[in-house]
Amino acid sequence: MEARALFRAISVLLSIVATFMLACLILGLFIGEGQNALSIFLPPILGGYTLFLLSLIISSRSIVLSQRSGYLFVVLSWLSAAVLGAIPFFLAGFSLSPAAAFFESMSGFTTTGATILTDVEALPRSLLLWRATTHWLGGMGIVVLTVAIFPLLGISGRTPMEAESPGPQVDKFTPRLSHTASILWLIYLVLTLILTVLLLFGGMDWFDAVTHAFATMATGGFSTRNASVGAFDSAYIQIVLTVFMILAGTSFTIHWRVLTGKTRDALRDSEWRVYISIIVVASVLIWIALIHSGISRSIWDHLRHACFQVASIITTTGFATEDYLFWPDFGQTVLFALMFVGGCAGSTAGGIKVGRIVTLFKMAQAEMKYLLNPRGVYGIFVNRRYMKKQIVYDIAAMVYLFLGVSLVSTLVVSSAGYDILTSLTATLATQGNIGPGFSLVGPACNYAFFPDWIKTWLSFMMLVGRLEVYTVLVLLTRAFWKR
Repeated sequence: MEARALFRAISVLLSIVATFMLACLILGLFIGEGQNALSIFLPPILGGYTLFLLSLIISSRSIVLSQRSGYLFVVLSWLSAAVLGAIPFFLAGFSLSPAAAFFESMSGFTTTGATILTDVEALPRSLLLWRATTHWLGGMGIVVLTVAIFPLLGISGRTPMEAESPGPQVDKFTPRLSHTASILWLIYLVLTLILTVLLLFGGMDWFDAVTHAFATMATGGFSTRNASVGAFDSAYIQIVLTVFMILAGTSFTIHWRVLTGKTRDALRDSEWRVYISIIVVASVLIWIALIHSGISRSIWDHLRHACFQVASIITTTGFATEDYLFWPDFGQTVLFALMFVGGCAGSTAGGIKVGRIVTLFKMAQAEMKYLLNPRGVYGIFVNRRYMKKQIVYDIAAMVYLFLGVSLVSTLVVSSAGYDILTSLTATLATQGNIGPGFSLVGPACNYAFFPDWIKTWLSFMMLVGRLEVYTVLVLLTRAFWKR
């Protein structure tokens, strides 16, 4: 029964992925890519719909996903979506190996933005749209979208959304979880539409506007140009994307509070305040470093580039307007530090998350107070709410696992003969879903030079980071598989 329930739930998700592929195929037919688009998209579309029809035949009408099945469903969903999404890249005729195609697909769905493509502009537009769509689907979470549709198909279970949602906890705006998921996606859609219109005003054509809006709101970073956002050479586009990257890295709970008239509560949120403070301080520090770097341009242009790159890294978007490896060492060090931060919990951003860092900082404060006065009782409060010890321990353990897995991955990548900076930042950029790193994986580079087994390993790191470590690692424990 559990196997049938899993198959039914996963087939629903794959049918959603196939439907978005169908939209890309229709675009390809409309703009004259005909036979090429059919050969790329038709096989995976038919495969996705066939699995869905098969699940309707062999499974019951009403199923419930248990907690154990929920975690397994989430991991298998991302893996199966990445496999189905890799087929168009493999069939496109660019001589990509299965591992390379899977890397590109996983990078899209996990909103990492790391690429193995050396000439993005050579891809057909229908495939570029699919590449951006994988971002958009993965940004808010394909599982969250699926949960919104579950009730229509007789499937229930809260665990999938809890296991998939990128944050310490899942906030429910309404009593019904499916309604909450629908609201999240509606906010996401509206912000994407607004950004698309603003980019059109900035001189982008409709295709570039849509694909960059998808990549920005998902904090993904896939661009349609080899030079990324720098190819447009537009201050207006940079400023608009900077603002929307920051919005995408903001918890969607904050957006919901603003929309429901609770703006004061939203502005008093401690995580959001720290998030904005980090962006401001980091931008000013890099701005000062750029002014004294000798790079010839106005101080306001320095500020614009500093703000854009800070927003790009902390929100784990990964866009670039220029190669920051030519910036002063201090500026590069600030960007490197931001790779350990990430956006807000409950946003589309990856990384450790600002909320966890705030909680651990307050835990450290409480411990220091206890050292000075062992008889005192010191609670940990975030947003004027007491944090239970179990939640604090969970956060501490997650950060420990995140850093521990990063260390192991750095050793794995370096075992293939790469320098420590390449190995470390390739790990942080994939596990943190950032995209570009430093050294051989800088913003002007790509991941094509890695052997297939390293590409596969880094694909696994993307999944670990996107699902917040616990969800993936729990499947590797003996206790999970015990009856």
